[in-house]
Amino acid sequence: MAAESCDSISLDVETIYLGGKEFHVQTRLGSVSVIIYGDQDKPALITYPDLALNHMSCFQGLFFFPEAASLLLHNFCIYHISPPGHELGAASISEDDPVPTVEDLADQILDILNFFRLDAVMCMGVTAGAYILSLFAMKYRERVLGLVLVSPLCRAPSWTEWFYNKFMSNLLYFYGMCGLLKDCLLKRYFSQEVRGSEEIPESDIVQACRRLLDERRSMNVLRFLESMNERPDISDGLKRLRCRTLVFVGDESPFHAEALHMISKLDKRCSALVEVQACGSMVTEEQPHAMLIPLEYFLMGYGFYRPSQISGSPRSPLSPSCISPELLSPESMGLKLKPIKTRVSLQV
Repeated sequence: MAAESCDSISLDVETIYLGGKEFHVQTRLGSVSVIIYGDQDKPALITYPDLALNHMSCFQGLFFFPEAASLLLHNFCIYHISPPGHELGAASISEDDPVPTVEDLADQILDILNFFRLDAVMCMGVTAGAYILSLFAMKYRERVLGLVLVSPLCRAPSWTEWFYNKFMSNLLYFYGMCGLLKDCLLKRYFSQEVRGSEEIPESDIVQACRRLLDERRSMNVLRFLESMNERPDISDGLKRLRCRTLVFVGDESPFHAEALHMISKLDKRCSALVEVQACGSMVTEEQPHAMLIPLEYFLMGYGFYRPSQISGSPRSPLSPSCISPELLSPESMGLKLKPIKTRVSLQV
């Protein structure tokens, strides 16, 4: 009976998730794909994925996880924004089109919010997407309710990252989405444990991601990579953010130090860090269950709850200014344990 119940929940979530509508929004720098799931009368949550990914390869683990899906889909209408040319079935962007800067990509988000007549939104981004959303929040503070950042970046690339990105750029330009490039990207996303080894095969999520990478247009990925490789340091502006910020990072992420640097620059009264053990950068796919409790406490501060906790459907979020000061502390978000344990040993 328990198994049947679990299957039923998964099917319902999948039906909702795959029932989204795709819009191609014309922005100041071309068309951007936005896929919408849920009731557009609800508050908006926008997502932005990492390099070479879209919502299917970056966020489906979180939204297929029944408890997290019920929390998010009950409270929000989800707007999945793809980086230019990263959506399913995308055509190659013309080489004559200038490569957008990260400022341009942040401004595109404003165009999207205005197109859908959205006011202030909740934001969720992974690595490169987390950087773009952080920059957007700094430029347009009144349009952001809160930030959920996964393995975020905020500094300019180190020399090591810059050269590594140039190596990937050359692979993309000369060989396209080749096996070596996919290996480089998978190391960026996942921990060694799920990537496998000579003795241990790749996990299902890594194999699925590898297949989805085949669908990317290499020149479109190259453009996003070049934008991110020229990004400026935005650390100094983080203190001026007005919104509450929740940061997740896997302790095996290559960007772990970046996340620690970012949390040190954010206002400690309204930010919190969750370090996830034995996990790479893409916590949304590798260990989405580790995000559930911190997300619940974070969203409680805005008056959002899982459907089992409160009846009715929310129509608009509480303003952060209405939240009592004690709710802004990391402890009140349920984040006083750092790093959190996400695995337990079971004795049979």
